[in-house]
Parts: sequence; structure tokens; C-alpha cells
Amino acid sequence: MRPTFMGTAARSLALVLLTALTCPPAASAEDGYDLWLRYPLVSDAARLAGYRAAVTGLFVAGDSPTARAARDELTRGLRGLLGADVPIASSADATVIAGTPATSRAIARLGIGKKLARAGNEGFVISTIGRSKDRPLRTVIAGNTDIGVLHGTFAFLRLLQTHQSIDGLEIVDAPRLRHRILDHWDNLDGTIERGYAGASLWDWAALPHDRAIRYSDYARANASLGINGTVLNNVNARAASLTPEYIVKAAALADVFRPYGIHVYLSARFSAPIEIGGLKTADPLDPRVRAWWRRKADDIYAAIPDFGGFLIKANSEGQPGPQDYTRTHADGANMLADALAPHGGLVMWRAFVYGVNADDRAKQAYAEFTPLDGRFRRNVLLQIKNGPIDFQPREPFSPLFGAMPRTPLMIELQVTKEYLGFASHLVYLAPLFEEVLSTDTHVRGIGPPVRDVLQGAAGVANTGSSRNWCGAVFACANWHAFGRLAWNPAINSGALADEWLQMTFTNDPAFVEPVRAMMLASRQAAVDYMTPLGLTHLMARGTHYGPGPWVADAGRADQNSVYFHRADGAGLGFDRTATGSNAVAQYAPAWRDTFGRLDRVPDDYLLWFHHVPWDHRMASGRTLWNELTFRYCRGVEAVRSMRATWASLAGRIDDERHKDTQAFLDVQEREARWWRDASVLYFQTFSQQPIAPDACGAPEHPLEYYRSIK
Repeated sequence: MRPTFMGTAARSLALVLLTALTCPPAASAEDGYDLWLRYPLVSDAARLAGYRAAVTGLFVAGDSPTARAARDELTRGLRGLLGADVPIASSADATVIAGTPATSRAIARLGIGKKLARAGNEGFVISTIGRSKDRPLRTVIAGNTDIGVLHGTFAFLRLLQTHQSIDGLEIVDAPRLRHRILDHWDNLDGTIERGYAGASLWDWAALPHDRAIRYSDYARANASLGINGTVLNNVNARAASLTPEYIVKAAALADVFRPYGIHVYLSARFSAPIEIGGLKTADPLDPRVRAWWRRKADDIYAAIPDFGGFLIKANSEGQPGPQDYTRTHADGANMLADALAPHGGLVMWRAFVYGVNADDRAKQAYAEFTPLDGRFRRNVLLQIKNGPIDFQPREPFSPLFGAMPRTPLMIELQVTKEYLGFASHLVYLAPLFEEVLSTDTHVRGIGPPVRDVLQGAAGVANTGSSRNWCGAVFACANWHAFGRLAWNPAINSGALADEWLQMTFTNDPAFVEPVRAMMLASRQAAVDYMTPLGLTHLMARGTHYGPGPWVADAGRADQNSVYFHRADGAGLGFDRTATGSNAVAQYAPAWRDTFGRLDRVPDDYLLWFHHVPWDHRMASGRTLWNELTFRYCRGVEAVRSMRATWASLAGRIDDERHKDTQAFLDVQEREARWWRDASVLYFQTFSQQPIAPDACGAPEHPLEYYRSIK
């Protein structure tokens, strides 16, 4: 009899997902709907007293939709945090004043012009104005635009939410990256590709007339992080998204998002001129095709005057593109850029490409795009995944970063955890994001880091119709981390974890400190129990969930696990040195010398760049085989520790979210063990060595059991 999916694990996972996604609790419960925008009464009595003394009257200048959004947020936030309504006052009597120099003479007279110049169009100044005989200390939240004021509003409330001092404030903050965008892989039928939180947020059937409150709550959450763009539909796009029927629906969402500074973008199918335009070709150099795209851009901007532009996936995974007509990526991108340029629109052209005949999938994006450096229009951003493969638990940074100095670049990060346990596994992604953003490219000897070669960041969204937005409360920490790092890519992961925990749960250090440690360790735990030592793409085919190191029956070689790990009787790993595919040559010399030498490559990337003998002696003193099995078990033990830590915190937060997270951690521990047992048994068929005794013990089932799980 063929085994079922992990027995009780299957039933637990089904129960958790059914509860979390299809039967959400009542809105009044602590169910995660409010995200990090909860405004509970400040629990520190001394801090509360200080806040109440400092905030006795509120004035927000202006009456634009954005100014009203800032006023509403301050009113809502202060009411909750201080436990009472803060009176609306005149600019002369208020102790919290918000606005721009253009909307408030009081702010115009403050002499903060130099500070505002540093804030730009989206940034803000928060400043404490000194006491005089007739006037107490006042807090000023100022921007050059109402959007800047709104961003400053959320930043001020964040200080109160995290119990920080608001005395003597001198904050000038502006986004480091211009384009900060969530990419939704939502389909027009309501499904979400790689979505683990229910159905799409967008009810296309009800739009444009039904504009659900959830849309504005989504916009509030994004604005609180500084996200300023949303791609509404899947990169595997349907041409129908560009028809008048759907443009008017996108326009309705743009109307809701506009007060929050969020621009709407659409994924466009390259073959749309054929599929909905009646043309016989989509050749980007054909004048009729170019004219069709110009007319389409005009139609979209007539409906959405602040439309952001197009996201394009072309000549990748079967999607049509310019190479179908022997044209280059630059030819295709520039055609669309020319159509959008009169309106100020952008083309975000994805660099995620791989083809049937490449000798190493990791090399193809670099090979296709670096010859085109400097040939893209200035309103084209090349959108590059953080690593050269596909959102794996750990990859080296893409060698394209730093290698295209004449092309505007943006990084693509995956917030939804396609290869990291979906919403079921607690894996905090801020360390992954920070790891790549802070990596020194070494393209000029020393520097610049990846974050300094970017003009934008795109995050593949993990939101859906689940009441808690992300399928699991802790999955929303990754949405928060992406948004905050897109605003400032230099923020520390630990600081982000603290901030999210304090705003989402409690400021109690007895809760925050152990859970922060748990979050920061969770990504390494997942790497250990899934793909240790630089292994990659070992997940089950299709779903990308659960172990599948034996997968060898995909239609093309580079979609098989065996292609990536290359296990044999001699050893394990993909040789990307000069004796193998030579992918290492795509990196700057300092990285080439590090990655390419067995005595220098970090353990985390060992098997990514080298095929290593099973008896190779590691820095730990263990052989490769024993180090591999050690790390698999270390991952399981880390999840056990996370689960025990969380269980010990019962009673420190609400029961609803504690129990929900505990159920997910139960699933994660069982599945980490599943990963370890299946993987070490499979690789043992090549190493022919015993599994050293460890805390995980012997695998629970024979290898064929795990191979038969579907």
C-alpha cells in the first residue's frame, strides 16, 4: 500500500490551511488582519504619560485625499495608542502639526527648507520645535508633498508603537530606492501563482463598481512601509489584461491606491498585438506593432493618468518575446519604453531567462544581458532576481549586479516562499534580503554593494484573501521586511524583526527577544534542512514543496534536481569552476578567486561551485558526507528549538495567534524531519557511507517511502 503524505502531517497541514484560509475567525479577534498597524494602548505607564503630555492637539494641513488619509491615520493611531481622542486644533494651538510648506503657513515659517530639500518628493521631516513663553514643545511632521507627509505620519506613529522617545526629534528620511514595487502573480480567474494565502485580493468580476474596504487597507499597509507601486497581474500574463474591460477595472484600483502614493502597473504579454490587436506579428521593429503599443499606452493613460508602466516576462519559460523574431531583449524593451515615454511610464524587463541548450542555467541571464549594457532606454529597468537560479533558500548573488553600469537595475526578491515551505514554514526572509543587498560586488576592486547599484526593488507578493493577509501571521513579517528594506536597503534584520514584533504583537522584551532570535535563525534552519552547503533546487517537481532530490523525469534537464546536485559515487555538487561550466568567470576577480578555489569558497556555497569528494575534509574536521548529514539534522533541531520557544510564550500574547503559529510550527518540525530523512537516504545511495549517530536518529522510513509521496 502506497504511503500517504506523511500520515498525521498531512492531516495537520490540511487542518491548518483549512482554518487559516477558508474559515477565518471573526473580525474582532486578534487574527492578524491589522498587520503591523495595530494601535493598542501604550502599555508603559511612564511612556504613556509622556506621550499624552506631548500630544494634546492635532493639526493636519490640506484637504487632498492624501492629506485626509494622513489626518485619519493620525486620529486613529493616536486614539488607540493614547486611549482617547486627540482634539483637532488650529496650527497655533496644536502640539502635533503635519503638512507641507504649500498647505501650511505655520510650516513654511519654520525654516526647515534645507531639511525638506533632503527629503525629496516622498520623504519627510519630523522635528521637535522648541518651547517659548507662549507655546509648548511641538512635533512637526513635514513633507514637500502630501505623500511625504503621509509617510512621515506612519513613521511618527511607529515611534509610539515601539515605545521610543519623541523628545528632541530631528529626523530627515527619504527613500534610497526610487521604485519600490510589489509584484502580484495574481491571475484574472482569481487564482494566484505561488500564492499560499487564499484567492486573489482583486475581485475582477466585481470591479470596477465594488471597491472593497480591503483595497484601501492594503494600500494603507503598503504606504506605511513606503511601497509606491503595485503590479496587479501575473508575469505569466494574459493579453486580456490590456483590453478595455480590464483597464477600467485597473483604473478603479488605481483610484483607491492613489491617495496612498501607490501607482498601478500591469504585466503585459508581448504577443498582445496578435492576440487582442488583430496583427499577424509582434515583431518589435515592425512599425504597425510599434503603433499598436503607442495607442494602447494612450488608452491606458486616458483611464489611469498616473499609470506606472509595464512589467514584462519575455522569452522565458515559454513566454513570447522579441527573440521569437530574432530581435534582442533591448529591441523589445525599447519598443515598449518608447510607447510609454510620453506619459512618463516605465518598463520593468525581467532578466529571468533560461533556455533548453544552455550548458549551465546559472550562466544564461549574464550571457544574454551583459552584451546589451547601455542599449536600453532610460525608462527601462532591468529586473534581476537576487540569485542566478530561482529564489532558492540560499544562492550567491546574481553576477549581473555591478556588471551593467550603463543600465538602470532593480532587484527582484520573492516575499512569497515558493521554495521555502510556503506559508506553512516560519522562515524570516529579512536576513536573506539583507545578505544580497549588502554583498560587495567587487566590480571596482572594493564595492559597491548590491544595494548601491539599484534604482528599485520588486517583491513577489504573498498576500491573498486570507483574513490575516498572508496565510500565516509570521509570513507577513516578510512583506514588512521587503517594504522597509526597499525604502532603506541598509536597515539591519534584527532591527526590522524587533520593529515588526513590537508593532504586531507586544513591546514586552520577554516576548520580543526570544522570538527575534527565533526569526533571525529561521532562514539558516531552512537552508540546513532543505539545501545545505550550497545545494540547490532539490524540491519536488511542480509544487516546489517537500524534498525531491531524485527528480529526473522533467521534460528538460535544467528542471530536474539531479541536474543541480550531480551526485555520483565520487562526490556531490555542480562544478562551476574553470574545469566545469566556468560560471564563476562571470563574477568580479575577487569573487572568482573566492568561489573558484576549494580552499577559499565559503561552506554555504561549496556545492554550488564545486563537485566535492565524499571524503573531502571540511573546516569542521568532518568529511563532506558527515558534514552534510550533520547540517540536515541541525536544521531539524533548530525547528524543534523554535517550536519549544514559541510554546513557552503562551499567555504573553493573544491565544488566537499563538495557537495558530504553534500549529504551523508543529507542521514545520514534522516536515523538516521529512526533508532530512528523505535527503540523507537518497544521497547515501551515492556516498555508500553510514549515517553518523545524531540527535535526529535513524530515518523513520526507507527511501522508497519518501520517493512515493506525491
